[in-house]
Amino acid sequence: MLRSLIRGQALLQHSRRGIPQTWLVTTQHRWASNLPMNTVMLFVPHQEAWVIERMGRFHRILDPGLNFLIPIVDRIRYVQSLKEIVIDIPEQSAVSLDNVTLQIDGVLYLRIIDPYKASYGVEDPEYAVTQLAQTTMRSELGKLTLDSVFREREVLNMNMVTQINQAADTWGIRCLRYEIKDIHVPPKVKEAMQMQVEAERRKRATVLESEGTREAEINIAEGKKQSRILASEATKAENINQAAGEANAVIAKAKAKAEAIQMLSEALRQQCGSQAASLSVAEQYVSAFSNLAKQTNTILLPTNTGDISSMVTQAMGIYSTLTNKPAATAEKLTMDAFHIDKSPELIGGSQTFPSRNEIPESKMV
Repeated sequence: MLRSLIRGQALLQHSRRGIPQTWLVTTQHRWASNLPMNTVMLFVPHQEAWVIERMGRFHRILDPGLNFLIPIVDRIRYVQSLKEIVIDIPEQSAVSLDNVTLQIDGVLYLRIIDPYKASYGVEDPEYAVTQLAQTTMRSELGKLTLDSVFREREVLNMNMVTQINQAADTWGIRCLRYEIKDIHVPPKVKEAMQMQVEAERRKRATVLESEGTREAEINIAEGKKQSRILASEATKAENINQAAGEANAVIAKAKAKAEAIQMLSEALRQQCGSQAASLSVAEQYVSAFSNLAKQTNTILLPTNTGDISSMVTQAMGIYSTLTNKPAATAEKLTMDAFHIDKSPELIGGSQTFPSRNEIPESKMV
């Protein structure tokens, strides 16, 4: 019995040679030291589990509150805390998928779910979970590139929790979450990353500037297009309105002229209408004669310019001829116009007139 006890202590010391002293002090303080003594009547605190052995074998786990034990026979072997435990994972080196060496550390949050498995399933639960977290972190970092490590930190934390829970299930421990604290890269890689970031920012600024210039040119062209369209539509509307106005004016003049002709014809049919028309023609003849030589230097004068009564008589005779023989008068006027076109041209700014006998009286009007 003594030999087996000494051999077990030797194996325990051999297994803990590679464990840092700080971890041993913490774990020994938590798992081995300050174990309560069997005083027959014990009070178990809340969120703690006391593992009791009777004569060297597992007997039961004390619940929080008042409990009774048999002295000498019963022994408090382990005290497990059921609270959430925070373990600081020390910094370690790992190689990424693109062969970059990283220095990374983290924090592990776990809780004991089964005190029996945590006591008898593994010798040192905290040390086991810490080593498992380190090896899992190296394995996960080897699957990602450097850029992916920074972008997918949350995914990396979730993968760590999943891998630790699969392995720690037999230990009665559940990993709640894992958080990466710091990631340190070599100085040269850090400089290269800084240059890459600056180049990316310059590229982004250039792209944004070109897009702004393009948008500005598009807006200017669109504005010019809209202004030209509006100007052409305004010109079109103006021409349509002007044409409509001219058409309305022509229609109005034609209607007024038709009404005037109709009123004149009705007036001529009335009593003394011919005399009134003769008087109007005479007045127009005299008015036209008074406006001679005001707009041109070509003048036709009758032989008796001083005899006003003969001029009025001549005008009345023309009117009577037009009213009685419109067809003959039209033919005569056509012949007269032909003779006028054959009249002599101006020579040196003066006009040579034919003799009085060569001018018919109807052309003196």
